[in-house]
Amino acid sequence: MTDSVPSVGARRARIEFIDILRAVALLAMAVYHFTWDLDFHGLVAHGTATDGGWRLFARGIAASFLFLVGISLVLAHGRAIRWRSFWIREAQVLAGAVAITLVTSFITPESFVFFGILHQIALASLVGLLFLRLPPLLTGVLGIGIIVTAFHVATPLTDPRWLAWIGLTADEPRTNDYVPFFPWTGVVLIGIAAAGLAERWGVPAKLARLNTSLRPLRALGWLGRHSLLFYLLHQPILFGLVAGYVQIFPPDQVKLFAASCRHECRKDRDGPTCEAFCGCVETDLAAKNILERLIAGTTSEAENATVRRTVLQCSFPGLPVDP
Repeated sequence: MTDSVPSVGARRARIEFIDILRAVALLAMAVYHFTWDLDFHGLVAHGTATDGGWRLFARGIAASFLFLVGISLVLAHGRAIRWRSFWIREAQVLAGAVAITLVTSFITPESFVFFGILHQIALASLVGLLFLRLPPLLTGVLGIGIIVTAFHVATPLTDPRWLAWIGLTADEPRTNDYVPFFPWTGVVLIGIAAAGLAERWGVPAKLARLNTSLRPLRALGWLGRHSLLFYLLHQPILFGLVAGYVQIFPPDQVKLFAASCRHECRKDRDGPTCEAFCGCVETDLAAKNILERLIAGTTSEAENATVRRTVLQCSFPGLPVDP
């Protein structure tokens, strides 16, 4: 009888499949961060990493991480909360979150990370403990409710930065990584629910039996087990490499201006229209010897007025514009 009851510190076998999934998410994140670095240093059109498909890609990566956080909470603490292990990991994640806030405050003070993915993981891990004993279906419904709420409720009350971690903001803060409680904690709860249901069907035990057959992927498994270390190190390395590259091979700012113009224009106009508009603006400003100063941000008030007239003329060809 007593043999069937796990001890308080009981620990199940590690599941390589989960580690490999986490590693795949890490590699996807590295791809996104590399693209962000290219964007930041002007090697691709401005806004590439934060718009369209790349924006969805980033959100998908965040969702996969948080879903795995929920699963891992159940696997590590579902039978009994191993407090020492939990607090050690929580302290490591919090330390990483603080480090990212400090570093980004120095590098990009106007958009520093005050509540990014690590901050969310630290908070959601604490909140998630409250749901480990609830019925999985109830936890899943609550998770979905948190996500749905974020898409239907917005209030200026949470706009101040010290409250923006909650989410539901009417005006989203300017920051390089924003993963607030609403909706993202809902993803963690869905992960907890999924793991709870999987336990009822014996899925973790079945996955653990795959460990031997997954040995060819042990490098990915190792990466998944050291996800925090990889997260903290990969971006400084990638950022430094790209920064070094642009020092040796600086991007053509005129070409970048044209690419950025087309990228922004295509958000609400068709391709041919944008080609004509951006070509018109570039040609006119270059002819007036303003383009390079505009790119460098050193135009005078009079030149800024000229830029506005050019934009208007190129937007509506044939329309008379006051000099």
